[in-house]
Amino acid sequence: MDTRPVLVLGSTGYVGGRLVPLLLERGFTVRAAGRSVEKIRARQWAGNPNVEIVRADMHDAWSLRKACRGCRAAFYLVHSMAQPGRDFAEQERDAAYNMVSAAQGSGLERIIYLGGLGEDLDDHPLSKHLRSRAEVGRILSLAPSRVTILRAAQILGSGSSSFELVRYLADRLPVMLAPTWVKTRTQPISIRNVLGYLVGCLENDATAGLTLDIGGPDILSYAELFDLYAEVAGIPRRRILATPFLSPRLSSFWVSLITPVPMSLARSLIEGLRNEVVCRDDTIRELVPLELISCREAIRRALDKTEHQKVETCLFDVGSACLPEWASGDDPSYAGGARYEMGYKARLQGDPAKVWALVERIGGEQGWYYGDPLWRLRGFIDRLLAGPGMSRGRPRRDECVRVGDALDCWRVLASDPGRRLLLLAEMRLPGEALLEFRLDTHWENAVDITMTARFLPKGLAGLIYWFAMYPFHVLLFRNMIENISTQAGTHIYSGPERIGKGK
Repeated sequence: MDTRPVLVLGSTGYVGGRLVPLLLERGFTVRAAGRSVEKIRARQWAGNPNVEIVRADMHDAWSLRKACRGCRAAFYLVHSMAQPGRDFAEQERDAAYNMVSAAQGSGLERIIYLGGLGEDLDDHPLSKHLRSRAEVGRILSLAPSRVTILRAAQILGSGSSSFELVRYLADRLPVMLAPTWVKTRTQPISIRNVLGYLVGCLENDATAGLTLDIGGPDILSYAELFDLYAEVAGIPRRRILATPFLSPRLSSFWVSLITPVPMSLARSLIEGLRNEVVCRDDTIRELVPLELISCREAIRRALDKTEHQKVETCLFDVGSACLPEWASGDDPSYAGGARYEMGYKARLQGDPAKVWALVERIGGEQGWYYGDPLWRLRGFIDRLLAGPGMSRGRPRRDECVRVGDALDCWRVLASDPGRRLLLLAEMRLPGEALLEFRLDTHWENAVDITMTARFLPKGLAGLIYWFAMYPFHVLLFRNMIENISTQAGTHIYSGPERIGKGK
């Protein structure tokens, strides 16, 4: 057996995060790549002796070439669709060309790419998202490696964007207004079958150089998919009113308010509704025989995992867990513009472990220990601005967060148990913001707790935002620390006192 590693690009994404443990189970050595090695190391499979962890940025050709060197094959599972405010098609194009360059001279024999179904017809042109997926496949085919392109429609699985879109809409809306495209036919596929086909293509060289359609056994309309979900979930059948007046932009706006799916992602998914995504070729079934999972069974399994909180990966896993350069502390104070910080510090007498237990379980249903209505109001405003708001909650209700997790409107950048939790704001802001909780234990029953916000404003709007929010920070931070102390059963020996100042 070839012992050279298999490179997984997008190893912490929805598909990649489930593919890596499957490859390890099949006996492969895996080189897991991503922009943040800390985010990869936080995965449960990262400690496996057959896992190599490397940093690779799809827009940094040098790091990508280094990641490819010595690998026998690479899975290309990255996309930029969920990043707001950016031309994802241009980002995808740049990443694909970098991959072609990296494959040259690296010894990489194969590239396996997961793209999207859909035919670009004169009367029904592909949506921007599906057209970009197809373009990436064409660009990757320029590489000297043999490229396998798998084309899939919606992926049904706990945490997938397509499944969560259906789940939240069906659970929350007894009556739905939808575009007329809701009658378009589609051929969804279970995440388990997607993973089976990906590994099967790696194990079968006959798939090299081919473009293969993958889908489940069922072909149905989106309206029928909602009906099937309602039946499996045991809720009343939802009434769907198709109207030609509901544009993709308007649809994505109200979908992002009803569901935690980001507006940029929702719009790409909704625009794709007009394209029929059905397999035109079944060659894959002969090359990689699998027992195909029906839509009914895929929905049942996804609901079961969601109910028992056994969701291995989810759509919110996509996001940068890299510390912004301005916050690294390496630059002189005059570089990068004005930076502001403020916070509160208190010394508590009691068990530091109980204090940390509350800090690491902040957010989601637990809340933020003070002013939850204010947090929800800020989240609602963020949703109106196409941000994530507070809708994402916690990935695991009763477990500590890990690096890379989405936490309400934040992304976890660092989690040092018992000492530090660092969060990056992903809400729509005129600048960049960090929120840090730090515990410093002095002796057995004395601990300093510090809560600090740091902000790099962008232009005049950023300055106005910082000073407008300052009174709310004062109100929230002081009371949050006091409530954490109370719930931890500690006594406040001194403070909370204000710290921090503009630079």
